[in-house]
Amino acid sequence: MNDTEKNVIIIVDDEEMVLTSLSSFLSLETDYEVKTFLSAKDALEFIANNDINMVISDYLMPELDGISFLAKVRDLKPEVPRIILTGYADKENAIKAINEVGLFQYIEKPWDNDDILIVLRNGLERQMLMRKLDEKIIEINKAYGELQGLQKEIVKTFV
Repeated sequence: MNDTEKNVIIIVDDEEMVLTSLSSFLSLETDYEVKTFLSAKDALEFIANNDINMVISDYLMPELDGISFLAKVRDLKPEVPRIILTGYADKENAIKAINEVGLFQYIEKPWDNDDILIVLRNGLERQMLMRKLDEKIIEINKAYGELQGLQKEIVKTFV
């Protein structure tokens, strides 16, 4: 992603009010491109066919629970940070799920807007750093391959 492209944040919740509240807040306070979905299945279809940078999902949804949904997101786009929104009563299960599906973070409802901004910024920064690390590893492996080729040429010359 270059610097002129916007980060795409996916929000999935079965409550329209949650989607409206979060997307309105993020539209006012950030330059993120926010895509909202009432249906986890619709969101998965979008995620499979588009570049995205982060997914936020409700924990309790009728069609597909948030943990199962985020596990599918991980299968499709393992590099994308995944965040779960959870009510206080669901907190223990959400914490267990952090290890289960590799969640980046969980956020309790009702959320604090400032905390959400920090979590999103940190998740996006982590994703960018991981991408840079992957690029460096590829670069190092290429250079290593070139050095091995050079070594073979030197050995041929002197042996």
